[in-house]
Amino acid sequence: MTAGSDQAIHPQAIVDPSAKLGQGVTVGPWTWIGPDVEIGDNTEILSHVVIKGPTTIGANNRIFQFSSVGEACQDMKYQGEPTTLVIGDNNIIRESCTIHRGTVQDRGETRIGDNNLLMAYVHVAHDCVIGNQAILANCATLAGHVDVDDYVILGGGTMVHQFCHLGAYSMSAGGSIVLKDIPAYVMASGQSAQAHGLNVEGLKRRGFARDVIHDLRRAYRILYREGNTLEQAIGQLESEFVGHDEVALLVKTLRRAERGIVR
Repeated sequence: MTAGSDQAIHPQAIVDPSAKLGQGVTVGPWTWIGPDVEIGDNTEILSHVVIKGPTTIGANNRIFQFSSVGEACQDMKYQGEPTTLVIGDNNIIRESCTIHRGTVQDRGETRIGDNNLLMAYVHVAHDCVIGNQAILANCATLAGHVDVDDYVILGGGTMVHQFCHLGAYSMSAGGSIVLKDIPAYVMASGQSAQAHGLNVEGLKRRGFARDVIHDLRRAYRILYREGNTLEQAIGQLESEFVGHDEVALLVKTLRRAERGIVR
């Protein structure tokens, strides 16, 4: 390895002179880092990784071999505009992940937050937004314009249709095909995915109090078990749980569901 400014860049890596690498960055052999790429401190790039810009990657990330990060998207409308990819801190991006930049038809940016785990072969398409502490298991695939909120877990092989929103603390089972929004806290599975209860175990692991989980169970029944339309359920939730922050988050995900919700 060759070193400079506390960096360790393998002599068989290719790093464009205009790329900006922070302190403690390591780059493995046969990795290619292009222009308009900025990588934060102590990020480790293993071998055979391709990173294209404009891309900004934060600190303390680990990107495994054969991943493609910041490539131009596959949207047929894309005509080479200088769109971006922004990745936060403390993410793990496993083998052969593909993460594409945005399009000018949307926000022009694909964004991944902090402390996420993208397992092998995950695909994140153009204009997706992933929050913090999400887990996307092997071969999970996000089409364009998908929003994934904090603490979401996608089972292996989950496929998410474009423009879907996945609410915080929601979960999909392996092999699910998600064609509509998954509200916060909800577990979904199937082809196409349907709601299958509240993500109780996930909430317990995240430290939700017993009384809060009890209230969310009641909110789930209002939404899915009492024959309400979506608007009726929203109205009842808002009247019954005034000032309840966790239920308010559920309602927020219901109100933004332009594609409808999993049922």
